[in-house]
Amino acid sequence: MTDAQMITLVERYFAAVDAQDIQSVLATLSPDCRFSVETHGVVLEGQEQITGMLNRLWAAHASVRHDRFIHVADARQGRIASRFRVMNTLPGGEQVFKSNCNFFTVRNGVFDTVSVYMAGANTLNPAP
Repeated sequence: MTDAQMITLVERYFAAVDAQDIQSVLATLSPDCRFSVETHGVVLEGQEQITGMLNRLWAAHASVRHDRFIHVADARQGRIASRFRVMNTLPGGEQVFKSNCNFFTVRNGVFDTVSVYMAGANTLNPAP
């Protein structure tokens, strides 16, 4: 993949998260993708655990939106770092803003690791 293709993959992933489109999210992840929230000690292994986490995120919010991306891609190493703003709308309408960074590794055109560094409270909780 080129740097531009990796940037497109990141933005496709976040567009799918924002649209609550689990099939499109999973299309960007390897079956055994490792997803971690480094700032909160959360580690998820594989698409089933990631699906559960996203379903919990979507159930707890009226909407989720990611924007204002800044990407640093290294196609030769299959890595991309993305800084962005998160706007979570709670069920009562209150909006919560965060500044996050994700680090992705790409294998065979999809992410095989996603490492999240999140400001504030953890909204990507593991299974209870």
